[in-house]
Amino acid sequence: MTSPLPDVRMSPAAAVGLVASREISTRVKSKAFRVSTVIMLVLIVAGILLLKLLSGGSGADQTVGYTSATAPLSAPLKAGGQAVDEKIDTVQVADEAAGRAKLADGSIDALLTGDGKSVRVQVKKDLDGKLANVLQLLSRQVAIDQQITALGGDPARFQAAVASAKFVEDQPLEQPYDYNGAQLGLGIAAGILIYLSLMINGQSVAQGVVEEKTSRVVELLLSTIKPWQLMAGKVLGIGVVGLIQMVVIGVGGLVAVTATGALPDLSLSAAVGTVIWLIVWYLLGFFMYSIVFAALGALVSRQEDVGGATMPALMFVIAGYVIGISVLPSNPGSTFVEVLSVIPVFSPTLMPIRLAMGGVPVWEAALSVVLVVLMIPGLIWLAARIYRNAVMRTGAKVKLRDALRAA
Repeated sequence: MTSPLPDVRMSPAAAVGLVASREISTRVKSKAFRVSTVIMLVLIVAGILLLKLLSGGSGADQTVGYTSATAPLSAPLKAGGQAVDEKIDTVQVADEAAGRAKLADGSIDALLTGDGKSVRVQVKKDLDGKLANVLQLLSRQVAIDQQITALGGDPARFQAAVASAKFVEDQPLEQPYDYNGAQLGLGIAAGILIYLSLMINGQSVAQGVVEEKTSRVVELLLSTIKPWQLMAGKVLGIGVVGLIQMVVIGVGGLVAVTATGALPDLSLSAAVGTVIWLIVWYLLGFFMYSIVFAALGALVSRQEDVGGATMPALMFVIAGYVIGISVLPSNPGSTFVEVLSVIPVFSPTLMPIRLAMGGVPVWEAALSVVLVVLMIPGLIWLAARIYRNAVMRTGAKVKLRDALRAA
């Protein structure tokens, strides 16, 4: 303890501030803080760059060569690909021999051969499954055109009539929200950051309590300040340190996304909004859970017992995170997740993901924040009682019911 002990005449706010400033100064200067921040930032930027590389290819899924004889099949082949969301480029070759040479060196994926009156294709080794489906559609179209011609009709007029035929969709009962891949990726990243921050910084609070308890420093501190002031200062200090880390990582990720264009479908306003909500929910989630972690940490006297003591609270953090990343990617509009995200114990891990994805009604976002804010004072009262009654008791683990009823 390098800082001077607070004077007994200090106000509660000053006492809490002194404890918090000590935590901030000690942890920010620590090598562990710097290393963990750099590692997390590097992982975020590396993930963004990898996403850019994986999604950077805007070229065709398949490239098909055609000869002068099969040229009439080129346009319908590309149109068929668009119908099944398969981008196909076509390139003309001098003749079939030249086309086979391009097949051999990998310049093209398939070659249309024959006289163009039927669909024939040659590949180097294996025919892509999606391309095979498009070619099957094309062969049927060629057969239909030939039958129309044989009956004295005009295939072009027939195709135009078919293309212009459209169904009419009535107004939906509820307005759907279009979730895109960029929003989903951003939401998952937000959930991971919140989860890691709560796990790392929340556990730090419990470990710090046990460390001071076993070193008997807490006895000196509690001779001059009240238990709740010590607990609040520790939570506040570690929370500020975590906030600094979160801001660095969030801004760094935002700069990386903007600079690389890794998520082209993501607007700058959506990215900034996600960072803001990320900070808000980190603060709400951290203070809610860390208050509990501090109280649970006071129940034990050994660092190896911290995990077991805090596991009941950690289960809610883990459950929210697992549900978010397992359900939302396949079902962004899940009613189950929507309900859980408003419940305070799950809100810090689920609501940031939903907010990043978009489509969350304003009243739901506001209600989730209000419920957490209302829950925090009750947790402070409960945790302060447990902390006050257990932090001075060393040796065997203090039972929760004993800490709650102790005078």
